[in-house]
Amino acid sequence: MSKNILIISAENTGHGHKSITESLMEKTVADHDVKIHVVDGFSLGGPLLSGIGKSYGPITRSAEGLWKMVWNLSSLKPTLVNNLIAGLIKPTFLKLLDKVKPDLILSVHPNFNGSILNILEKKQIKIPFITLIADLVNIYPLWADKRADYIISPTIEAREKCISYGVPVEKIKVLGFPVRSRFYRKSQNIKSNFTVNQEKPLTCLVMSGGEGVGNMKKIAENLLDHFHCTVKIVAGRNVKLKTSLEQSLKGRYGDKVEVYGFTKNIQDLMFSSDIAFTRGSPNVMFEAIASNTPIIITGALPGQEESNPAFAEKYHLGIICKEPQDIKATMDDLLKNDAKKLNEIIESQKKFINSNAAEEIVQFMLEVQNSYQENTTAISL
Repeated sequence: MSKNILIISAENTGHGHKSITESLMEKTVADHDVKIHVVDGFSLGGPLLSGIGKSYGPITRSAEGLWKMVWNLSSLKPTLVNNLIAGLIKPTFLKLLDKVKPDLILSVHPNFNGSILNILEKKQIKIPFITLIADLVNIYPLWADKRADYIISPTIEAREKCISYGVPVEKIKVLGFPVRSRFYRKSQNIKSNFTVNQEKPLTCLVMSGGEGVGNMKKIAENLLDHFHCTVKIVAGRNVKLKTSLEQSLKGRYGDKVEVYGFTKNIQDLMFSSDIAFTRGSPNVMFEAIASNTPIIITGALPGQEESNPAFAEKYHLGIICKEPQDIKATMDDLLKNDAKKLNEIIESQKKFINSNAAEEIVQFMLEVQNSYQENTTAISL
């Protein structure tokens, strides 16, 4: 009998929550008798909450200080946030439950963990509830609501943070970070070690998540001025940035530089690149790791991304270069001794990534639902 799973995601707070949802849907549609119903949690709260969700892009693009303040305030008052959002989404959420009749609820956004658990608790509705953390190290207290049946963590570091927030160890499952299948190289396209070749230009990819934040112009200039290379820049949804980059770079560097807007074939750009320069977005980082593309992390949003660059260096998945003027020295270090350090990153990424993470998460959700159903049946008998 087909199972109904309701996923609470987000359309406008970056692209990571949506990408995670898509990676899980690939596995359920292909391999299991499951119906997935995805809803943007912000859409459940009417114009006010939808407006808050849509403000993420403008704030992270142009007001990182404001974003840090919002993140800190939310972290200090999780109960207040939960109560506020529960009040906004309750009528629409209850109608959604009646329509979908889910066998299990999965939340992939921190704002809808405690808020939905509040509603279920007050209405005495018994549905298995699982949280899937979409951050790596610095996680909101909103991720760590111990009332959830289980919390799926992508990393040991996030697991330890959950424990520090009071979540029982037995409720936390470390299953890796789910990445869409198209980011994994096929057998005929496995990445080999990099060899320095003076005749062939180095191919560099510069990106910064779906919102296109960061100083990509200076990064590109430092690369093109000091190395025999080509540069592809992904400006994401930031249309103004794309136009500005084209105007300022194409005239100077011609065909050595290409500028893209939001693109759905980012995996092809990664596959064709020797190195990717990116912000410390967990989704972008793990997509690059899955594609076996060494990463140079040029910055991170305050709050949830702050420790991600150090995470990458800890596991030898990439290196940090915060200042554009340091790019030459950083690249020289990676490429010296026939690119010894660059090739070490390539090998570390291959060993680190769990290509089965999405499948294992889906399988775990189904096991939880089956166990819940069996226990409910036994009690009723």
